[in-house]
Amino acid sequence: MTREEKLKELGYELPTIEVGDRPLIPWVQVGNLLYTSGRTPSDAHKTGQVGSDVTIEEAYQAAREIAVGQLAVAKTALGDLSRIKRVVKALGMVNSAPGFGGQPAVINGFSDLLVEVLGEEGRHARSAVGMAGLPGNVSVEIEVIFEIAD
Repeated sequence: MTREEKLKELGYELPTIEVGDRPLIPWVQVGNLLYTSGRTPSDAHKTGQVGSDVTIEEAYQAAREIAVGQLAVAKTALGDLSRIKRVVKALGMVNSAPGFGGQPAVINGFSDLLVEVLGEEGRHARSAVGMAGLPGNVSVEIEVIFEIAD
């Protein structure tokens, strides 16, 4: 089963990634590493601070959606998800209510989906940090570094 077939089995479709002509681009490849820009969930209802406006479960699902989006970035950059050799590092940022300390539980949504789709190659180093706010008041933003095969 291909990685895209696994995503479909889980109920996900890869979104289209537009590069555009802005200075900010969705990825940069340096050697055998693919660095992605931070991605946020597409659903507007996933806005607000986790721990007050958004539940951990809602933010967990938002993080899963972001994982799908980051895989779409990788496919656009590489042409095929099979070129992902492994996930190296993820930085998960959670729009956190004062006193909220469940950032790892939120970012587990991202990590869990990558392992479900990529297997052992989806395991990665990670940071899960709380922020006082994120652009557009989104609940979660995540960036990732992939190692890629030639």
